[in-house]
Amino acid sequence: MSTEEKKNAEGFGTTGHSWDGIEEWNNPMPRWWVWTFYITIIWAIGYVIAYPAWPLINGATSGLLGYSTRAEVAAQIAAVDEQNAELREKLASVDLTTISEDTALHNYAKQGGAAVFRNNCAQCHGSGANGIRMGSGYPNLLDDDWLWGGSIEEIAFTIRNGVRNEQSDDAHINDMPAFGDDWLEKAQIDQVVNYVLKLSGQDHDAGLATEGATIFLDECSSCHMEDGTGDSTTGAPNLADAIWLYDGDAATITETVTFARGGVMPAWAQEFNPGFGLSDAEINAVAAYVHQLGGGQ
Repeated sequence: MSTEEKKNAEGFGTTGHSWDGIEEWNNPMPRWWVWTFYITIIWAIGYVIAYPAWPLINGATSGLLGYSTRAEVAAQIAAVDEQNAELREKLASVDLTTISEDTALHNYAKQGGAAVFRNNCAQCHGSGANGIRMGSGYPNLLDDDWLWGGSIEEIAFTIRNGVRNEQSDDAHINDMPAFGDDWLEKAQIDQVVNYVLKLSGQDHDAGLATEGATIFLDECSSCHMEDGTGDSTTGAPNLADAIWLYDGDAATITETVTFARGGVMPAWAQEFNPGFGLSDAEINAVAAYVHQLGGGQ
């Protein structure tokens, strides 16, 4: 029996592996592949030394070249800001009613306002500005139903000062009384709720609604108007349409009349939120963005 090791034409033996009589030659890797592998190792070591690589508790090793992707992005942002400095300064002091007359400024405001909205407003008003859902308590900014006015100037004022907050002395304030707090009896609340259901074209008890009309006129019409259409200058919602901030079913309306509502919106101006609030240009930009979504008056 021969014990001589098998070798191929290049003089290399086998690996000792055999599958169904087929043996594997122990050929070395090609020289070009081996040298490429060595070069990648040298490149990796050089990269680790030259560029940020190893994570630390705070940050990472900076590397001999001191390169930073964050610094590069910051520089790019600064360059763009410099290019738009004139538009930004103009936007901060522009008469908002004329902004649409300047195409470049209007486009800049819409694009910038969209970014401001996504970063600061979408959490409550939804990414599409539809208020997340009807009845959530967060207003839909796409329709034409405005509690405090939907002109571009009124929108900017609301963004700047907010609603029912303790930050701005000019914040919108309109507190609805809790009629269930020793004001109206439960039977009277049922009557006025049915009248509101009637105003909004929903199923209701006609007899209760008739009684509720008198209560509504005495207790509610000073804010919601005699026909229930509301008053946007005082933040009193329209009760005669199908748009509801807290849902319009009988149970929810009863809860609203009994306990009242009082949503809060922060004042976004920097003077009320140092280091966090919006600049005049950003406020005007997001006002322009919201106004052109379709519901602006």
